[in-house]
Amino acid sequence: MPVISMFYGIIVRMYKENSGKHNIPHIHAEYSGDEIVITLDGEILEGRIPNNKLKLLEAWIEIHNDELEANWKLLSNGEQFFRIDPLK
Repeated sequence: MPVISMFYGIIVRMYKENSGKHNIPHIHAEYSGDEIVITLDGEILEGRIPNNKLKLLEAWIEIHNDELEANWKLLSNGEQFFRIDPLK
């Protein structure tokens, strides 16, 4: 699964699940062994990470929403994704 960004110990990945259970645009994030799947609208689909890291992730999603949408379209079309700047 491609890593699209890393910040404050959070690893963010994205891939298109053609027949998976999450057919809406989403990301997978991992922090210290905990994982979460969250839509680009901020809805948690499964998993959890510590609340302080979740707030950072939600802020990053809001800031980079257009880039995340663009990456989702690229990956959905089988094209190369691009990395997104970390939260600073």
